[in-house]
Amino acid sequence: MSFLGSVGRLTAALFRHRGIAATGGAAIAVLVAGCAFVAAHPATNHQNISSVSDSKPLANVKPKAPPPDPLRVVSVSPSQSRYVNGASPITVTFSSTLAPATPLPTLSPKIAGSWQVTGATATFTPSYGYLPGTTVTLKIPGGNAGMRGLAASAGGLRKPATVTFTTGSFSTLRLQQVLSQLGYLPLTWTAGDTASPVPSGDENAQVSAAYAPPAGSFTFQSGYPSELTSQWQTGASNMLDQGAIMAFESVEGLTMDGRAGPQVWAALIKAAAKDQHNPNGYTYALADQHYPESLTVWHDGKVIEHTPANTGIAASNTQDGTFPVYLRYQFNHMKGTNPDGSKYDDPVWWISYFNGGDAVHYFPRPGYGYYQSLGCVEIQWDPAKFVWSYMTYGTLVTVIGPVA
Repeated sequence: MSFLGSVGRLTAALFRHRGIAATGGAAIAVLVAGCAFVAAHPATNHQNISSVSDSKPLANVKPKAPPPDPLRVVSVSPSQSRYVNGASPITVTFSSTLAPATPLPTLSPKIAGSWQVTGATATFTPSYGYLPGTTVTLKIPGGNAGMRGLAASAGGLRKPATVTFTTGSFSTLRLQQVLSQLGYLPLTWTAGDTASPVPSGDENAQVSAAYAPPAGSFTFQSGYPSELTSQWQTGASNMLDQGAIMAFESVEGLTMDGRAGPQVWAALIKAAAKDQHNPNGYTYALADQHYPESLTVWHDGKVIEHTPANTGIAASNTQDGTFPVYLRYQFNHMKGTNPDGSKYDDPVWWISYFNGGDAVHYFPRPGYGYYQSLGCVEIQWDPAKFVWSYMTYGTLVTVIGPVA
């Protein structure tokens, strides 16, 4: 048998043993004289599928992720630049949810309060708001150290942002509401049906109401005369306000100028938050120069004294008008010049000055009820001593009737 014949029979035997049918598409390697001979044929369908499956199908290739969108500021509240309520929360809303550890905005000037992040919004709630006329700068950090979004696709705020606003003024109406509530005015204030109550223990709520007072109405307490009630103006400064402010300043140990400045408002807000009422009650005095002249004193709506009085002569008369008590002495010497040019130095008791050198006080006279003083309202000892303890600082004294 030839060598080639033996190789052929061996090959056929191997194919039968393995149960493999050789087809016309197979490549058979045959050793010929120590060399490999390859019979190549066109590729089968099986080979074509195998070659495709070795590469990634186009349908499973994920596209490259786009760069994250930068975080954006959507809105800031307060949105106006002037007349802002200095006690209102400050909110900054962004284009997507913020990361828990994101840097937070800052405020200048600094005040007590705290920031809280909820979703896409950062909110600052003050513990005690800004005073009137304060220019506030809100700085929102950006860049590498700026505010960050929660999701990777949210990115960060590219550039820092700055917002500036100025607070408004405290309301005269709210001043009157609080002074009435605390007993420094002879009125009762009642909140309207739709007005939200101002929490008495919340100082920041009191500050907010000072900027934006709740709706309501005033009612005079019964018993006071028209000489007092006719001077009242709701929401506008008037003599009743001045006297009430002086009374409050006296109680708080402040300089008595009758003006609601920053110190008065700060003390008034604290007093309102603590519901601290006027310890002296409300007193009003009316000096009538119609003959016979008299002095009538009301306290908490009731007449506590009505007594004959003397007012100033023509050469040194007593001016009509309404004035607050600004200086008080139990005893002092009054010094001055008489109409004839002579000097006087008189010991005087139970003194309540209300207009320059004019005062309600005791002075001994043969009679009372007509012009004979040098401008003061003179009354007898017992009524003078009695009303002096009621005529505290800020008590309004009205003088009416013909001036001598």
